[in-house]
Amino acid sequence: MYESYTRQSLPDRDYRELLGTAVCVFNSNTGLIIEIILLLDSGCSWSRLIDKSAEQLQRDINKNIGSIDIAICQQYRELTKKRNRILHSYRITSKDNKQLLCTKNRDSGEQFYITSQYLLDFIKENDDFSLKLDAFRKELKLSINSDKNDVG
Repeated sequence: MYESYTRQSLPDRDYRELLGTAVCVFNSNTGLIIEIILLLDSGCSWSRLIDKSAEQLQRDINKNIGSIDIAICQQYRELTKKRNRILHSYRITSKDNKQLLCTKNRDSGEQFYITSQYLLDFIKENDDFSLKLDAFRKELKLSINSDKNDVG
């Protein structure tokens, strides 16, 4: 498929929509993670955190969130790995003559297609993670407000 804004061949629109959605939902969760870190550590700044890659952010996540909920740290790490496979992929023409992305498993070196199903699964995992982060943030805010009320 071609578009007026590029001469390069592209995957179909539906695939590209899923690809864009996958990036957006991951970025949204990263924003929630940063918000939670800022609630936990008044010494952190949004400007510093937003400039970090997902991998660089992991240290702040482990330090601030890890002591409360290690599962969040682990789930974000796994989502980051999957996101990296999407972002560090390469475009190919499949055997059925479709344009899509391909990547490889970093550990085994095995190559695989970034299929529409892979993207849908990634989006769903991020949706589930978003619900977990939102609940964690709400509990954290209640706890912080409770602590402030206990002081006065």
